[in-house]
Amino acid sequence: MTTHSDFKKLVRARMERTGENYTSALAALNLDRDAARAQHERLIRSHFEDGRLEDGRLLRIPARRRPRFAVVLELLARFEPGATYSESQVNAILREVHEDVAHLRRELVDYRLLERDSRGTYWVTATAPVRDANEAQETGDWERIWLPEFLGGAQR
Repeated sequence: MTTHSDFKKLVRARMERTGENYTSALAALNLDRDAARAQHERLIRSHFEDGRLEDGRLLRIPARRRPRFAVVLELLARFEPGATYSESQVNAILREVHEDVAHLRRELVDYRLLERDSRGTYWVTATAPVRDANEAQETGDWERIWLPEFLGGAQR
């Protein structure tokens, strides 16, 4: 159930327009790119300095998993698909955002967004990870929409 009243109004408007039930209308809106991006930004904006996502510093790493994943997904955009990075290069990129680079690096790897070999070389995953039901609840629709585009070379 959503708690954002404006989003509920959008769901109800879609229900009236299409005749869908609440669950179907909600799912359709969640798959909508603009709605998914807006939901993603709502999750992370308060965690970035001055609300700036592109060049702002991360004020704190969210404790709740869904906002934390949204922040980690936002950080992934700072890496280039197909490129390889040493651990120190990954740390330098993440340090621009927050001082706890080990935590952020671990989250990127644990969510299978960055991969790592035994020599300490990192790269952006080549394909979007398959999420089980629990992970899918944490990751949200923006990952399903944006990540394949990012991995395929499309700009945000």
